Amino acid sequence: MKKLFSVVIMTLFAANIAFAADAACEAKAAEKKLAGAAKNSFMTKCEKDAAATAPTSCADKAAEKKLAGAAKNAFMTKCEKDATAAATPTCEAQAAEKKLAGAAKSSFVKKCSEGGASK
Repeated sequence: MKKLFSVVIMTLFAANIAFAADAACEAKAAEKKLAGAAKNSFMTKCEKDAAATAPTSCADKAAEKKLAGAAKNAFMTKCEKDATAAATPTCEAQAAEKKLAGAAKSSFVKKCSEGGASK
């Protein structure tokens, strides 16, 4: 049962890493003002590159560091928290996704940073 739970957790974090890579690639494409076939080509390459350089799962990192017991638990908690935070799009990325510029972008980023803006 523990192995099944571990596999499910690792799968969820792998999905979060893929989502984070997708959001980062989307932001880069928006920054470069790409559209159509150029954007599709860029996104494909960006996501492929991100997958190739993506860090291993938290469990793999813990095993690599040969952690056990309380040290492993503390490491896993922090690693999972960091992975979840990385999957959350930043205010800047949200502004790029909404194609905001100038004062509208500044206002949105300020409100978003304060926790007042929604996606």
